[in-house]
Amino acid sequence: MTVNVHIDLGYEFSVKAPAAEVFAVLSDVPASASHFPKVHKLVDLGSNTYRWEMEKIGLAQVNLQTIYASKYTSNKAKGTVAWTPVKGEGNALVSGSWKITDKKKATHVVLAIEGDLTLPLPGLMKMVIAPVVEAEFEKMVEKYIDNLTAHFGGEA
Repeated sequence: MTVNVHIDLGYEFSVKAPAAEVFAVLSDVPASASHFPKVHKLVDLGSNTYRWEMEKIGLAQVNLQTIYASKYTSNKAKGTVAWTPVKGEGNALVSGSWKITDKKKATHVVLAIEGDLTLPLPGLMKMVIAPVVEAEFEKMVEKYIDNLTAHFGGEA
């Protein structure tokens, strides 16, 4: 039996760093991932595809670990970085994008993330587990944004 949890998050923020610097970090998956909390291991699968192995999180008698792979494409001229899920790698399918816009005195950044996580739990646990998993993922993404904002010299 499994529980499926859907995540759909969106964030907008501005940083003091120039757009070229922001794009350079966000389009470099290992550099960007170094700011994401609770990454146990990032594995380069080649062809701009990476497997994310997150740290295990404990919930009462249950330990959960999220593992997924995504293929990344970036377009410097458009200021975009996007990722699409790779099926058959881990227990989640994660897609998303960064949109980086030069606002002269600041850089505006938009992040969208969507994911479907499959957990090896009885279906009856969905009502309990889904909100915990969603909250934990949201907390990690917000910490990621805080870490990136600090790296880019603070919020503009």
